[in-house]
Amino acid sequence: MIIKETATKYYNPVLEKSFLFSVRIVRFYKVKSQNNYNLNSLFKQLLRSGTSIGANVSEAQSAFTKKDFINKLGISLKESRETEFWLKLLKASEIISEKEFKSLFSDCEELSKLLTAIIKSSKKN
Repeated sequence: MIIKETATKYYNPVLEKSFLFSVRIVRFYKVKSQNNYNLNSLFKQLLRSGTSIGANVSEAQSAFTKKDFINKLGISLKESRETEFWLKLLKASEIISEKEFKSLFSDCEELSKLLTAIIKSSKKN
């Protein structure tokens, strides 16, 4: 567990998973952008959207209202969908391998599902 529990806070799986996904995206960008200078703008888009997921999840933890919380998670969900798009594009363009794609895409897809479930349950309550 990277993000430690405190006396007042409990372990938050979506916060943890989105943070770890951001770390993976940063490392992926670091390697790929060095070897593919001409494609750097595509990798920057992936970096921006992939790290924005966790940033907005983190921001949602300090939301002032339920509506604000849902809105921040909604932004995270949109960013995860955008990240899925960039990964699909990079794979379809044969810029990243099937293995790289599957690994990152499955984690991103899991985040999308978690965010969707949290948003739905938050709207019901």
